[in-house]
Amino acid sequence: MTPFFPENTTATIRNLTHRDLEAIAQLLAAPTVASDRNDTLIRQMGRWYGLLKILSLFPNPWQYLFCAYVAQQDNQVLGMIQISPFNRTRSTWRVEQVVVDAAASRYVIGSQLLRHCLQAVREARTWLLEVDVTHTDAIALYRQNGFQPLAQMTYWELPPAILAALASREPALPNLLPVSNADAQPLYQLDTVAMPPLVRQVFDRHIDDFKTSLLTSFIQALQQWIGHTEVVSGYVFETQRQAAIGYFQLRVAADGQCPHVADLTVHPAYTWLYPELMSQMARITQDFPNQSLQLTSVDYQPEREEYLERLGASRIKHTLLMSRSVWHKLRESKLAVSLENLQLIQGLQPAKPVPLGQRSWSSVRQLSADADPDLFKEEATNNGFYGYSDFPQLPEEQQ
Repeated sequence: MTPFFPENTTATIRNLTHRDLEAIAQLLAAPTVASDRNDTLIRQMGRWYGLLKILSLFPNPWQYLFCAYVAQQDNQVLGMIQISPFNRTRSTWRVEQVVVDAAASRYVIGSQLLRHCLQAVREARTWLLEVDVTHTDAIALYRQNGFQPLAQMTYWELPPAILAALASREPALPNLLPVSNADAQPLYQLDTVAMPPLVRQVFDRHIDDFKTSLLTSFIQALQQWIGHTEVVSGYVFETQRQAAIGYFQLRVAADGQCPHVADLTVHPAYTWLYPELMSQMARITQDFPNQSLQLTSVDYQPEREEYLERLGASRIKHTLLMSRSVWHKLRESKLAVSLENLQLIQGLQPAKPVPLGQRSWSSVRQLSADADPDLFKEEATNNGFYGYSDFPQLPEEQQ
C-alpha cells in the first residue's frame, strides 16, 4: 500500500549518499515526476560514485559534477534535486532535475528542495533551469518558487537523408579555423553578441568559460572514450572585422548507438552562415555510421528556425528556459525588516518648499516685464529662486 503524506509534510534535506541511489532510481521509474527523467545519469552515478565523491572534496573543474540533495522523512526518500554551476565563476547555477514521490505533495517537497538549494549556494546570483512545456505541474512548481520564463527552446532533428544532401555541396568557409584556448576572446565576443541582453545577464559567461584546462581535457577525452563519441569543433573568422562570426561543436556517435548532437552559434549579422556550417557538419558525419543530427534553436533566433523548417527538420521537443534572480531571495529572507523598525527612515523628512519671501510671485513677474535681466535675477534670487530653470521666462519680444 502506498503511504499518504499530508500537505504540511516537512522533510529533512540532506546530501545524497550512495545508499539513496536505489530509491532515486525507483522515483525516476514512477509514472509521474516533477521534471524530465535522467535514468542514465543515476546508473552512471552508481558506477562512478567513489570517483565523484573524491572530486567533490577539493577545488577542481569537476568538483560539482554531481551535486544533489534528497528529501527524507521517516527513513523514506521523498524526493531529489540535482544542481550544477552553469559558468566558471559559479555566479549562475542550473537546476538539472527535481524528482518527487508521486504519493507526497509535489509542491511542498519540491519547494523545500528548491529553497534549500537557494539558501545553501550563497555564491549564486541567478538560477537557471529548463523544463518541457508539456510538464505543466513542474512549471507551476518553479513559478511558485520565483522562476520566470526567459526563452523558449526547440529541439530539431535532421534525418540521415537530409544530412547526405547537405554533404553533397562544398561549404564556402574560407576562414574556418580549429578551436583552442587562444581563441577564447573571439568566441566570448561571438557568444555575447548572439544573445539578447537579458539572457546574456543571466548566463554571465566570461572568457574563462571558453577555455579548457589540462585536467578538463583529460576527463573529456576519457568520457569520449567511454561513450564512443568524438568531438569536432571550429569557428569562422572574419579578417576584416577581426572577429568570430560563426562557431560549431559536433559530437558524433562513433558506434552509431545514439544521434549526433551539434551546438551552433552564428552572429546575427551573418545568418547566411547557417547553410555553410550545416554543410560542414553534414560532411563530417558522413565518415561515421548513419545517424540523425540533433540541434536546438531559441525563440530569439527566427532565421535559424526558418532555415531548419525549409530543410525539412522535425521538431522533437519544446522546452521553456526559466530563471530566478537573487533579488527574490532577498525579498524572501526571514531577516526582512519593516519600514516601521528602521529609525533611519524616520529622520529622513521630505524637503519643504522654499518660501517666496515678502514679495509674491506676481511681483516677480511684474518685475520681469519692466526691469533689465540683471536686476530681475537679483530680485528673483532674493525671493527664493536659485536655479536658472526656476526663473520666470521673459516674453519673446523682451528676450
